[in-house]
Amino acid sequence: MLRFKIIPVTLFQQNCTLLWCDETGHAAVVDPGGETTRVLTAIREVGVEPIKILLTHGHLDHVGGATELAERLDLPIEGPHRGDDFLLKSLSVQSQMFGVPEVRSVSTGRWLEGGDSVRVGALELRVVHCPGHSPGHIVFFDEIARLAQVGDVLFRGSIGRTDLPRGNHQDLLDSIRQRLFPLGDGVRFIPGHGPMSSFGNERRSNPFVRGPLV
Repeated sequence: MLRFKIIPVTLFQQNCTLLWCDETGHAAVVDPGGETTRVLTAIREVGVEPIKILLTHGHLDHVGGATELAERLDLPIEGPHRGDDFLLKSLSVQSQMFGVPEVRSVSTGRWLEGGDSVRVGALELRVVHCPGHSPGHIVFFDEIARLAQVGDVLFRGSIGRTDLPRGNHQDLLDSIRQRLFPLGDGVRFIPGHGPMSSFGNERRSNPFVRGPLV
């Protein structure tokens, strides 16, 4: 069974997530955007064994602590989709853009495609490619737990911004309506920022994407 703990980090209050398999105790850290010490403290408090870092996309608030955490715990990095390679290579520029200390470069050990799967202990997370907020954005979906880690694609009552480099508003809407909502109204999701919600709640009430499935 999948378990998780949300750890908001940095001034962006980005939802870094520690998720783990309660059968094996193996864990993954999703989107460690910074404040590595807080993430390490959460790992110790929960008492799990991290085996990898997962990235939904290449924006600095989601990857800013990935290299440091990988080095400190000797962990591989998986994700995002190759479409975000340019973002992982431009973290110094992103740092200047947002007026924060320079973020260390990140190298992934495995690009992920839609339809791929990621193992964490006995858990299997399906990869869903959801471009729009960034071209290489992916979502991690646990079909058994009915839980999705959606990064900055969808929020409670809102959607991801598309005014950053290579963002595309129509692609984002299509990703939500055609790739996420069909997973089921009962699927809960952890967004990149803010509180959790469900696909059904957003389909019914989110002013940006509400409406029937087509």
